[in-house]
Amino acid sequence: MGVAKVPEPPTVTFMAAFRFWLQLGFISFGGPAGQIAIMHRELVEKRRWISEKRFLHALNFCMVLPGPEAQQLATYLGWLMHRTRGGVVAGVLFVLPSLLLLIVLSWVYMAFGQQPIVAGIFYGIKPAVAAIVLHALHRIASKSLGHPRVSPVPWALAAMSFVAIWWFKLPFPLVVLTAMLIGVVVPRLAPGALGKASGHAAKGQGAHQAALIDDDTPTPPHAMFRLSRLARVLLAGAALWLLPMALLFLNHGWQGTLTQIGWFFTKAALLTFGGAYAVLPYVNQAAVEHYQWLTTAQMMDGLALGETTPGPLIIIVAFVGFVAGWGKEVLGPGMPFIGAALAACVATWFTFLPSFIFILAGGPYVESTRGNLKLTAPLAAVTAAVVGVIANLALFFMAAVAYPSGSTGPLDGVALAIALCAALALWRLKWGVIRVIAVSAGVGLALRMAGMV
Repeated sequence: MGVAKVPEPPTVTFMAAFRFWLQLGFISFGGPAGQIAIMHRELVEKRRWISEKRFLHALNFCMVLPGPEAQQLATYLGWLMHRTRGGVVAGVLFVLPSLLLLIVLSWVYMAFGQQPIVAGIFYGIKPAVAAIVLHALHRIASKSLGHPRVSPVPWALAAMSFVAIWWFKLPFPLVVLTAMLIGVVVPRLAPGALGKASGHAAKGQGAHQAALIDDDTPTPPHAMFRLSRLARVLLAGAALWLLPMALLFLNHGWQGTLTQIGWFFTKAALLTFGGAYAVLPYVNQAAVEHYQWLTTAQMMDGLALGETTPGPLIIIVAFVGFVAGWGKEVLGPGMPFIGAALAACVATWFTFLPSFIFILAGGPYVESTRGNLKLTAPLAAVTAAVVGVIANLALFFMAAVAYPSGSTGPLDGVALAIALCAALALWRLKWGVIRVIAVSAGVGLALRMAGMV
């Protein structure tokens, strides 16, 4: 009666993992949904470095943390496989390519303004990104929610989450808290209604795909909870925050632009529940209205840049920092680019540092909760709720593609056609994300050069 087991993959060396994380940093398009889907396809389905259940357990934890969940998931998986250095490398390489690319694009934006070539490329990429998010939504929902006839509760939670955010405009932290409370109550009334959703609800029939870190693989020694290790992580995190902040304060004063960038994005990092779109209104209000680092139009352009570069969408903070450093001439009028690039790096450092601390400090505890339904059921409920949030994001993207001038503007049929073709390429032709992005960018550029858009 036992299920046949495929031989487990060979041990993954640190350099093999390094090459994968580096590659991921350059291909992680599509926002958090697309990035999580890429990691799932590569790590669970193709390479079998980690099992479905262990992957979703880590994802559940990252979903309830403030900060970019996809980057935190990469950090968690890197840490689980190769200790602290693996987590740091995975997290840094997830962000570094997008940071460097965004600094270059921000410089082109500030120095040369909007160019027809860039506008054409963006025109083609935006519909492709919308299709990528829709495709990722389908993959994540089918893997994490299970079949609706078998597990109706996660599907109901996802639907309620979507309605709460799309229709009632409820804040994401409130949706998360409500889902967690439901995850506490439901198992008492219907045991297993949520626990199965976080395990193998979406597994296919046939042989179990053995993984390097499988369902029953013991927690490695470095991932065991120890109070001394927790203390070291917290002390190191405090030092990595205090030392740069002290240097900024001593060199620029508390009211200096660089110091204020560091302080503001530290606060923003602790409010980014639900990803970038949940915190963008807060960033926009402070950066545009309070600090006056940039204009509303520049903020919208920065969002477009963030959507069309790899890496976490919250990397838009680097654009905000760059424009602030450029406009405020933080290193003097003779070094606009160096000052702006420094400001972008400061914004990025203080935004992402808490994510590393959360994962390295909380990972051992999360590993110890595997199989504990009292703890995994609330996390599974949060995962179901976040599926509804991703659906909201997908609909938001499609609406922006269809009506670029707003709901009262004309329908952009060309952009919708690009989105449809991109979706068909992903679903039917099984194209990779990079190929879809590249072809869509080429189509957009050709249409722009021909004067058709």
